[in-house]
Amino acid sequence: MGYARTALLLAALTGLFLACGWLIGGQTGMLFAFGLALVMNVGSYWFSDKLVLRMYGAQAVENTELNAIVAELAARGGMPVPKVYLIDSDQPNAFATGRNPENAAVAATSGLMQRLNRDEVRAVLAHELGHVKNRDSLTMTITAVLAGAIGMLAQSLFFFGGLGRDRNSPLGGIGALLVMILAPLAAMLVQMAISRSREYEADKAGAELSGAPRALASALHKISNAAAAIPNPRAEQNPASAHLFIINPLHGTGADNLFSTHPSTENRIARLLEMEGGTNESVSPAPAPQQSARPQSTRRGRSVLPETGTARPQRGPWG
Repeated sequence: MGYARTALLLAALTGLFLACGWLIGGQTGMLFAFGLALVMNVGSYWFSDKLVLRMYGAQAVENTELNAIVAELAARGGMPVPKVYLIDSDQPNAFATGRNPENAAVAATSGLMQRLNRDEVRAVLAHELGHVKNRDSLTMTITAVLAGAIGMLAQSLFFFGGLGRDRNSPLGGIGALLVMILAPLAAMLVQMAISRSREYEADKAGAELSGAPRALASALHKISNAAAAIPNPRAEQNPASAHLFIINPLHGTGADNLFSTHPSTENRIARLLEMEGGTNESVSPAPAPQQSARPQSTRRGRSVLPETGTARPQRGPWG
């Protein structure tokens, strides 16, 4: 049902995009919209992963505990081992990107390493590998590109005569004005619906891959609370990428409404606990392992986890 719903929503988004082109310039406009969508999607297919990693200043790491966890989970899932990146951000969060499992990358923030224990970090990485295995990164990239293009086309109604007397536009002034306002809104709603659908599927895949749905529930609880209090400046500057993260980095609200890129954390936790046969009672953080080791990176001979002079929360398994 999750795949069928996503396919229907993508079809609706594509149809809306072509309709905007038709409303702008009739059949010629629709053909132009199709060509534009094709060019934008080809570009996003090949370069979107590199752009988003650069956007967040992600640094590739090797020979760390993160790499070991990702390799172990990939082996369990029978999939290629993605590249691993670390983002210098105090907000705990993570995302996956890449056009397919063979060219995928998983990125985690330093805050995730500092605030979650090993079982929780492993469950979060399993969630991201679930996105990779389901090819959600490609789906969400295409969705974001189409939604952005719809906004551009709707605004072009004004510049190309949709509000005037252009014979190529099937609508007059009032109709074109409604399209200019409602088309981007409809595209945003479809984009958010797709994002929320894929998050539920990745939660399920991550819980199955890690074998620890309660650890993932605990991680979502911690990340959601921290995201409400700890800003992510890079995400604030690039809000269109918020849907990539396991928890919305822009705010900490849990309302499961039409304008949320993520399902409510409470709903996600409830589903995970049902997988384990648990109840909807509140989730308490899973205990940290007795022994821990801070991962060290070979990148440029330095530790990838930044040292700060500020007080830290109770340490997780990373030191």
